[in-house]
Amino acid sequence: MMKKSKTIFAVLAVLTLILSLAACGNDPQKEITYTMPATESQKETAESTKAAESQTASAETPSAAAPDETKPAGESAAAHADTLVAFFSATGTTKGVAEKIAAITGGDLYEIVPAQPYSEADLNWSDRNSRSTKEQNDKSARPEIGSEDISLEGYTTVYLGFPIWWGEEPRILDTFVEKYSFDRVTVIPFCTSSSSGIGRSGPNMEALAGSGTWLQGKRFGGSVSEADLQSWIGGLK
Repeated sequence: MMKKSKTIFAVLAVLTLILSLAACGNDPQKEITYTMPATESQKETAESTKAAESQTASAETPSAAAPDETKPAGESAAAHADTLVAFFSATGTTKGVAEKIAAITGGDLYEIVPAQPYSEADLNWSDRNSRSTKEQNDKSARPEIGSEDISLEGYTTVYLGFPIWWGEEPRILDTFVEKYSFDRVTVIPFCTSSSSGIGRSGPNMEALAGSGTWLQGKRFGGSVSEADLQSWIGGLK
């Protein structure tokens, strides 16, 4: 009888323990959460996302070393506003060279435009009756300038450009130099031609102007490089 009681007691104890464990397992507050280790694929995806976010943030943040794109293009040229590049160009060749000189020196451009433009027939050097031939044969000819007047006040250097016609400056250049005073101005003539030199163009205009300090001029081809012009300008005295 005693043995039977002990057996029943043992069975009851085991049942009680089982019921207690079951109750514990059903308590949501005592649930254990397991975190599965990330796979290699998941790690790579996370790293790629992090790198992309970093690049996006970098692109949207202004760099302190970035250039100021709002800076006026002509700001550096403003420091050289004492230079003027005046020119007459019948076909555009001299104009191209003048623009290069202005870019190098930072000077202002002024085009000497004839009141009566020259036609192709006017420029026919082989026609003795063409307008340009007649003008060049008449040293007193003074073609009228149609462009607005310009003040030379404040300019200390004037580059004066023109094509060579019959070995000399076109007569419209004579009109120009006689019209203005070049006091306290250094005048630097330059011309364009396929082969002819500048000849006596400089001394001719200096005599007509009667003022200014005139340097010896130079002839250039229409395709002269900026490097060659820079070398010439740098060597002027």
